[in-house]
This record gives sequence, C-alpha cells and structure tokens, in this order.
Amino acid sequence: MEEYRTHSRQETVALGRRLAARLPAGALVCFTGGLGVGKTAFCQGLAEGLGCTDPVSSPTFAIVNYYRGPRPMAHFDLYRVENAHDLAAAGFYDYLDAGAVVAAEWSENCAEALAAERPVRVDIARCGPGENDRRITVELDA
Repeated sequence: MEEYRTHSRQETVALGRRLAARLPAGALVCFTGGLGVGKTAFCQGLAEGLGCTDPVSSPTFAIVNYYRGPRPMAHFDLYRVENAHDLAAAGFYDYLDAGAVVAAEWSENCAEALAAERPVRVDIARCGPGENDRRITVELDA
C-alpha cells in the first residue's frame, strides 16, 4: 500500500496522472472516500494521464461517463448501484472487456462484486489543518 498527501486539487489531479502511467488496459480503479474529498479530481488526472481528450465531470446523474483517447476510460458513479446485476445493466463489464480503464467512485456499494476484478483501490480522506489537505492511499496488489 502506498500513502500520499496532497494539499490542493492540482496535486490530487497530478497524482491521478502519475497513477495512470502504471495502469494496464482493462484496469479497474475502485475509489472510496466521502462526499467532496476529490475522487472526481483524481479521475480527471487519470483521464489526462491516459491521454483522454474529453472533459471530465462527475457521473452522478449519468452513472457512467466515457472519455475517448488512446487509452479510453469509463468513469462510473456507483452510489445508486447495488449489485452485480446493476453493474452489468450499466455496461460496466463491457467497458472492462473492451480494455478501457474503469474508474468506479463509491465502489464500496458493490465491493463484493468488484473484488473478483482484482481492482486497484484508492481511498481519499480529508486530513490536516488545510481545507484541501488529503491523505490518499493506493493499493495496487488487491
């Protein structure tokens, strides 16, 4: 497990860019962390690092946003997704099978179903005195 500290949105985005370079095609990145901690900012960095050309935004209402590029990324919000059937209905496994990197926010809602995919786990938490101080743990060998 690796632990990082960031102190701004820009640093969180940059950490996402660095992680993208380490991800193979079809990787699943599972995010946990409270509301507003920077999961989408980290995903912006992932998309940039993968060479995606589309602007990154939270997939809260769409459930999935797809970002095109040489290494595409599917960005899921699993807040309202409850099980493997819901994942399949949203096309989750189709993106993985096609080789897209899949970023899943609120992954704890489907933790059991996602565990079989051997995900990279990223947890983001507020820490320190600053409003933008974050502790980010990355587990690559899940």
